[in-house]
Amino acid sequence: MVLNYIWIAFFLISFVIALGRLIFMGDSSVFTEMMTASTTSAKNAFELSLGLTGVLSLWMGIMKIGEKGGLVAALARVLSPVLCKIFPDVPKGHPAMGTMFMNFAANMLGLDNAATPMGLKAMQELQEINPKKDTASNPMIMFLVLNTSGLTLIPVSVLTFRTEMGAANPTDIFLPILIATTVATLVGLIVTSIYQRINLLNRTMLLFLFGVCLFIAGGTWGMMQLSQVRIEALSTSVAGVTLFSIIILFILAGVKAKINVYEAFIEGAKDGFGTAVRIIPYLIAILVAIAVFRASGGMDVIMDGIARCAAALGADTDFVGALPTAIMKPLSGSGARGMMVDAMNTYGADSFAGRLACIFQGATDTTFYILAVYFGSVGIRKTRHALTCGLLADLAGIIAAIVVGYIFFG
Repeated sequence: MVLNYIWIAFFLISFVIALGRLIFMGDSSVFTEMMTASTTSAKNAFELSLGLTGVLSLWMGIMKIGEKGGLVAALARVLSPVLCKIFPDVPKGHPAMGTMFMNFAANMLGLDNAATPMGLKAMQELQEINPKKDTASNPMIMFLVLNTSGLTLIPVSVLTFRTEMGAANPTDIFLPILIATTVATLVGLIVTSIYQRINLLNRTMLLFLFGVCLFIAGGTWGMMQLSQVRIEALSTSVAGVTLFSIIILFILAGVKAKINVYEAFIEGAKDGFGTAVRIIPYLIAILVAIAVFRASGGMDVIMDGIARCAAALGADTDFVGALPTAIMKPLSGSGARGMMVDAMNTYGADSFAGRLACIFQGATDTTFYILAVYFGSVGIRKTRHALTCGLLADLAGIIAAIVVGYIFFG
């Protein structure tokens, strides 16, 4: 229901802004630009779905091998003491626990190609135990919010773009990104727990959160000792070794369990193909609405309003140049990436706005995209508090990014 109102609002607000540009500014091309943007984004959404088909088929095939080989269930049993505290409505040892963990691990390592199929698989498993098939369950919402907060240990793509844009020290935003994305994840976890009345103040969760913070601090310290070249080499190596090791491990588990590994893969791959087809309408709907809003000039109106408010309050306005990236990130990953590159082009890769745009890019994930794809894949129509919690996590990441940006580069 919430998505319904937001989707309608995107079009109505875009129409009002475009009409204003036509009447008061004589901009006769604005409606043509909006129509072009809508058709182009619909085409891009369809092509994106087709691109996902192969990846989804591959990884959901691998996941089916792991499921039938017992590896996913074994992983679920190992992780149940912690995940059962966060997902109390999921039965102990349920395969979704293992799949969700693998999705989180892939996201943290920046392995997007593996994270999305694993996330969709986890959502399907959570749907199996969902009593109301058209309504998001508490575990689904918690899982989605933890995804949208975008906790990433190695922001490979951001570092690569900074290198290409000629930054003197491309890795100088590594620690600020890690701090901002950690804040976003913790806020998302806490806010969703409050909504769902989950008690996080227990020994298991406190020890787990302490261990995560210690791990992140240790990883940060280690990364800060390396050069840009070594960080990129390490990131690439970790990604490649991790992905291929998962494939080999799952195949060996299937062989040990004496299952037909090939047939299991085919069965899972068929599910992946079906999932890719199911998400096409949802993806087109959300990406067209966002594209129309951008083409109407709605983003410019928001930026101008924020700049005026900040100036009226006597606050520093240097951060405004990077804000398009922050506002676009929950809506569109590629759009936010374009805004980040534009900020570095306009202000310089080593400028405050250029660095802050990079921190924004790495601090959170594409909330609306994830919500549309993940819930759309299992036919969820009533999202309950998922969007609210996801956007609050995004807001926390944005505020943390600004604060950290001023501390490090202000």
